[in-house]
Amino acid sequence: MNLIPSDDNYLVPYVSKRTGETRLGEVLKSLSLLDDNDVMSALTKLKQQGVKYILLGIPEDIGPRANLGKPGSDKGWEAFLHKFCSLQQNEFIQGKEIAVMGHIDCEDLQTKSVCLDTSKPDDLKKIRELVRELDERVSTICKMIFDLNLTPIIIGGGHNNAYPIIRAASLSQSSAIAAINLDPHTDFRSCEGRHSGNGFSYAAEEGFLQYYFSLGMNELKNSAANIESLQTYGFQWASYQDIWVRRTYDFDEALVKAKKYLHDANKAFGIELDIDCLAMMPASAFTNCGIQVQDAEYYVYDLASELNSCYLHLAEGSPEQHPSNYSAGVNDVGQVYASLVTSFIQAKQSVRSWH
Repeated sequence: MNLIPSDDNYLVPYVSKRTGETRLGEVLKSLSLLDDNDVMSALTKLKQQGVKYILLGIPEDIGPRANLGKPGSDKGWEAFLHKFCSLQQNEFIQGKEIAVMGHIDCEDLQTKSVCLDTSKPDDLKKIRELVRELDERVSTICKMIFDLNLTPIIIGGGHNNAYPIIRAASLSQSSAIAAINLDPHTDFRSCEGRHSGNGFSYAAEEGFLQYYFSLGMNELKNSAANIESLQTYGFQWASYQDIWVRRTYDFDEALVKAKKYLHDANKAFGIELDIDCLAMMPASAFTNCGIQVQDAEYYVYDLASELNSCYLHLAEGSPEQHPSNYSAGVNDVGQVYASLVTSFIQAKQSVRSWH
């Protein structure tokens, strides 16, 4: 199954109790498998208990390294749990609707990848083959969540995991889906072997992704071939330069444009966010020239309020890339991942209360 499932002890290292307070980590439900083949039964039981949102971690960085990028995204899931579990359970969020499924078992793939030198063609081919193995694990487990009409929230790892998530959603619905991605990179590189830079191009080529909107793409961080490929598919974007440099339109107007595109698609769609869209965030591709966390939170909240949004995927947070130290990186990545996840869940819970 390649899943390290949560149980009653899974969150113990991340929960700090305080008299008179209840933290989210104290009320989150766990998968609690009876045996390795019992995942669907355990998920079904959680759904019967009122769970709607499934947290799933992917502790890997082979995707970014296979894209000739920097390591460290394998630590994002743990950083998230430290911060998310410490948040307060109160009237503003219903923790009883959230379950931690556990995390994809990536340890063997990580171990195999460590000795590979991506400057050597043969080693680069091998690490990209490892990403393909990871694809199968992620897709299999995510499809279980989609098949039960539960909403997955996938945390950590590289943006390579967009492909298996989209594939799982598409196979579950027997239909291609749509996606929106807040990211300076379109991740639409050629299908040259799997890595973090071509998750969406693979999904489109294989018929799983029919509509794609790239929000905040940097005009100078995407190749001419990438842009031409997007145009060939008829996919749309609103660039970082148009929104924040030239001020052709503001962020709200860009979101309106994106939502119209998604409404016209009339498909279930995934919400994607690469942490390297944020200024000064420790990520696989660190940048000074990015957007503010508040805009990212609003992006997630606004899109999650759309009834057709079917998952949230947060990728590329890399604590070890913090310019100060690793501890500061864990703090920053954990806080931002937690704030984006709560933005998503609060939006979903608010929409349900209106209906």
